[in-house]
Amino acid sequence: MRYRKLGSSDLEVSEIALGSWLTTYSGGTEAEQTRACTETAFDVGITFFDTANVYGQGAAESAWGDILSEHPRDSYILATKVSGRMSADDGGLSGVQIAKQIDASLARLKTDYVDLYQAHRFDPTVPIEETIEALQKVVEQGKARYLGFSEWTPEQIQAALDIAGPELFVSSQPQYSMLWQAPEREVFELSAGNGIAQIVWSPLAQGVLTGKYKPGEPMPEGSRFADQTMSSLKDLVFTEAALEAVERLVPIAAGAGLSLPTMALAWVLRRGEVASAITGASRPAQVEANALASGVELPSDVLAAIDEALGDVPITEPTLAPYAAAGVLHR
Repeated sequence: MRYRKLGSSDLEVSEIALGSWLTTYSGGTEAEQTRACTETAFDVGITFFDTANVYGQGAAESAWGDILSEHPRDSYILATKVSGRMSADDGGLSGVQIAKQIDASLARLKTDYVDLYQAHRFDPTVPIEETIEALQKVVEQGKARYLGFSEWTPEQIQAALDIAGPELFVSSQPQYSMLWQAPEREVFELSAGNGIAQIVWSPLAQGVLTGKYKPGEPMPEGSRFADQTMSSLKDLVFTEAALEAVERLVPIAAGAGLSLPTMALAWVLRRGEVASAITGASRPAQVEANALASGVELPSDVLAAIDEALGDVPITEPTLAPYAAAGVLHR
């Protein structure tokens, strides 16, 4: 496993991270599988773990609190997020909510601090100044070492930078994969110019880039998209054109001596702006397979072949993320 510096912070994160949206979201994976995947992550050198308060309404944080608390606190980098709807009255990025939710997250995670606290989405109903001040207070109180954001628009990122400067954030978490290249256009450049690294979600396009889904064929039994509770974002990347493009990628990966998932993860990591690719797993073998992508460098002829195979299928234009809202409110 190789490690990369997380933006302007002093954190070094594993190139492959383990996320917990799949692991415990809506009961997606049983407790023993969650533990097995997490322990396997440590075994293969994965030290970066990303979760959120809203995953399973706290279940993901609680699961990792039980597991990670058995490991030395300095042996892993822990990230969580805030803004998701936790109840009818709880959610968003007001000062009150951020103060309440960080304490709840820390209790579930069984730790005194997280290494990275991220605004899961922007909240345009709250003055951005209030959100920034509340996030800064979390750091001042020692409850988080650094701050990040997920799926903010360039306008929202710039507004925060204008108020608090480039030292405010060290990470951005956008969706990014061969099939979803939208953040390259604006977010990557804006972030890199301000010491902000990318830690990307869905680098395997929700499993589409594993090759398990075939054009014109039914969903494989037991797959994510066969489960209605875990396929809410399917339409972002699941199209016949995408499946046909993936079929064209299979021989390219084979020719390079790689599995398709390894090639897809290496493709994401080819960009220096990316510090880590957040992967999900329901079985330890998937964790082991994902880790193999660290350190793989794709030669120029393979990258050119990938571009040709993908054609105009990938999303490349700036696109508002799921559950995101545009706009900025000031005091």
